[in-house]
Amino acid sequence: MQSESKTPLVALRGIWKVFESVTVLRGIDFEIYPGQVHALLGGNGSGKSTIVKIISGAYKPTAGAVEVGGVPVALGKPSEAHAKGIYMVPQEPHIFPNLTVLENLTMGLAGERAENARRAEKLAAEIGLEVDFSAPGGELSIANQQLVEIVRGLLRNAHVLILDEPTSSLTRREVASLAAEVKHLTAQGIGILFISHRLNEVLEMSDRVSVLRDGHFVLSRPASELTADQLVEAMLPEDFTPPAADAKTSCKVAGAAPVLEVKGLSGRAFRDVNFEVYPGEVVGISGVVGSGRTEFAEAIFGIDTEATGEVIIAGKTAPERSPQICQQMGLSYVPEDRHAHGIFLALPSAQTISSGLMSLPGARFMSEAEEHKLANGFIDRLRIKLSSPMQSAKTLSGGNQQKIVLAKTLAPAPRVVILDEPTRGIDARARQDVYRIIRELTADGVGVVVISSEVGEIAEVSDRVLIMKRGRLGALPEGITAVEQISAATFDAKGGAGA
Repeated sequence: MQSESKTPLVALRGIWKVFESVTVLRGIDFEIYPGQVHALLGGNGSGKSTIVKIISGAYKPTAGAVEVGGVPVALGKPSEAHAKGIYMVPQEPHIFPNLTVLENLTMGLAGERAENARRAEKLAAEIGLEVDFSAPGGELSIANQQLVEIVRGLLRNAHVLILDEPTSSLTRREVASLAAEVKHLTAQGIGILFISHRLNEVLEMSDRVSVLRDGHFVLSRPASELTADQLVEAMLPEDFTPPAADAKTSCKVAGAAPVLEVKGLSGRAFRDVNFEVYPGEVVGISGVVGSGRTEFAEAIFGIDTEATGEVIIAGKTAPERSPQICQQMGLSYVPEDRHAHGIFLALPSAQTISSGLMSLPGARFMSEAEEHKLANGFIDRLRIKLSSPMQSAKTLSGGNQQKIVLAKTLAPAPRVVILDEPTRGIDARARQDVYRIIRELTADGVGVVVISSEVGEIAEVSDRVLIMKRGRLGALPEGITAVEQISAATFDAKGGAGA
């Protein structure tokens, strides 16, 4: 709950920001008060990531002022923001893979090593981080990397804590633990800037919600006065026309042979996985973090070369699984961690998109005109918001980066696509764009596998649902795609399928 203080911990006054002649922020005023959770929402490309980077010292504003405790400051880099009591927990974890988990947590932290380790262990237990602190950080799952970042921020005793999509890879229990910790922190007068696309969590955890659209605020009110529908409406463009409602209908091709068959696949986090995907079908795979779902997807695509078993793509057995061979045979994969495995951040976006064609037989370097024609087709189709195909991916919002990865994946015209957390960090409108693309793919006879931690998403897009638990894959009865039944099976509730 917000304190009675009249002076904000951090304030933006008349902030403008321009990139490459593109105006991203237009005269922004924004405050975070002691003991307040202030949620910042906005569609992909609205400018919210730029606001966060200005507050955290990563960007300097083109015009306007940043105030800390009512005093104007010049934050030129994150370390200067840290010195002012501002700490950002990023959406994409920054982990040193060859350092231990404890070293990742305490690097640069003042105080005695033993005391820092004790505090780290206590905070980790409070938010559900259960890992070996002596293990290398590179062995952590992306969910545990996110939790390490959260603990790292809490260890710094920040007055302002920025949580950028902190729950995107967390289970329900971990989200509940985080919510309790947020409440504990605000009771101590800490101000929290909270960014999430999960609107129910925003309304439950926040005191105030501000919605950004096209670089300026269109709504800023107490969370208690708002509904999820109002937030969605505020984020949508003024000229947005909702698509016509259509019932979910399967495009599965009757009598067709599978486009993907997996037989007896076993690896480090899963065992004896068997399933098929048919043309025009969406197979949803639900499972909690740590169930083995991402590991087996990486094994299918050949990223994990140690896995044993058989993978058959479009009727042909993959002789040696590797991403290149799988793509050549007609299988594409959108990874869970787009920064590590999916996108070239420093290159023009068009080059990431065209790179999806480079593994195909007869691939050649494209002319700039050909590359731009390819990129523009996907920019229009996926509604990617950028100034031109030459705009570097690192300047795009997280959601638009994810769309670039999706475009790269679809460029080779695959027969079957595996989408691992395809809408993580994507706003409401972009999420519907992804679902629309999935429907278009199945209408063209493409088989689609969707792996997601959001049960509602699995229920919305799937024709058939599989459940991954403790490294084993089980199936719900044909036609069962209701949220309640998927939840029961995924979380071991009464009536769940035993995987």
